[in-house]
Amino acid sequence: STFHWVLAFAQQGLSTPAVFGEIDRLRESPDRGLPPRLTDVEPVLAALASGDPQELAPLLGNDLQPAALSLRSDLRRTLRAGEEAGALAGIVSGSGPTCAFLCASAADAVDVGTALSGAGVCRTVRVASGPVHGARVVPDPMR
Repeated sequence: STFHWVLAFAQQGLSTPAVFGEIDRLRESPDRGLPPRLTDVEPVLAALASGDPQELAPLLGNDLQPAALSLRSDLRRTLRAGEEAGALAGIVSGSGPTCAFLCASAADAVDVGTALSGAGVCRTVRVASGPVHGARVVPDPMR
């Protein structure tokens, strides 16, 4: 089964150490308002195994997203633009500032990427699908 994604690369970077510092600060705050941490991975694994993007979309999350959004509130516009363009879900990737959008199909991913390209919310976009094979040694064709 294949999942279709759009990656929206931000106009400027975001310091990984700053994001980790911010998540630490947010976690220590009494009114932190952070989403609950994932305690059971089975639903995510089942959604991945099913190959159904509709099943996977509501399970997407990133513990670092609140910190990235706290430091770069413009990423909220990017996430909103992707979802308004038809993505099933959008998340900040890693410590940011790239945003990843899960789409229902390859055609939807192209449409979301096109919309994001013209929305002024990112530097560039790429459409990707996976899973793909990991790194492997390829024989030299000249030998």
